[in-house]
Amino acid sequence: MADANALINDLSRHVQENDIESGKITLTKLKIWMLEIPSGSQAPLPSITLAANALELGALLSVADDDLDAFARNLSQLKPYYSAMGTNSTTDRKCHVLGLNLMHLLVDNRLSEFHAELELLSEKEAGTSYVSFPITLERQLMVGSYDEVLNAKSNVPDPSYQFFMENLLETVRDSIADCVEVSYKSMKLTDAVTMMKFESTAELREYVQEKREDWIVEGDQLTFQPPPTGSKAVDIPSMNLIAQSLSYATELERIV
Repeated sequence: MADANALINDLSRHVQENDIESGKITLTKLKIWMLEIPSGSQAPLPSITLAANALELGALLSVADDDLDAFARNLSQLKPYYSAMGTNSTTDRKCHVLGLNLMHLLVDNRLSEFHAELELLSEKEAGTSYVSFPITLERQLMVGSYDEVLNAKSNVPDPSYQFFMENLLETVRDSIADCVEVSYKSMKLTDAVTMMKFESTAELREYVQEKREDWIVEGDQLTFQPPPTGSKAVDIPSMNLIAQSLSYATELERIV
């Protein structure tokens, strides 16, 4: 137990210093120690709490490493320890990690899982800034308040949320772009930068080059190509078809 506490302190320091590789090594040692914890009701609460702390730090480490697969693994390993701790015990980082998990589900558009996780939260947990932030974002996305979602980037409850916000902002920008190109024939680059919350016209040009090859940039103007449309009723040669049908009917009548 004393060795595990020392490892937790080391892992916490690695996370704070963003020393990812050293953190991974320490986390592996802690997970080996966790195999020695008795299962079921025989597991002592201090060991369970220590294991939960280790996996929470592991989740934060995986976010710093931009590794969503590792983040998901740490969360799946962490949940049984939360259940074993019960409602009367908690950790300092629980709401932080649960909030990051909600951000992960929101970015992946796994809304059914998002709402299932909300059902498991206590009122106190849902009221913390870590958890209320993704809840508010989800509501804004549902009503199409994209401008508020984009502005939320500067109000994250912790720097670790920035990774998920960057991914979410890309999704929101794509949605705005889809709306813009069917609503306008053209607009000034500066207006597009403001509307899509880019920092500069250079960022907008890079976005157009990577994702919107059909947009045309000419000077300070951005022109949108009209989306492809299917055939309209006026495009169908109706009179020709009627004439052909009458001709077939006449020939059929002669044969009979």
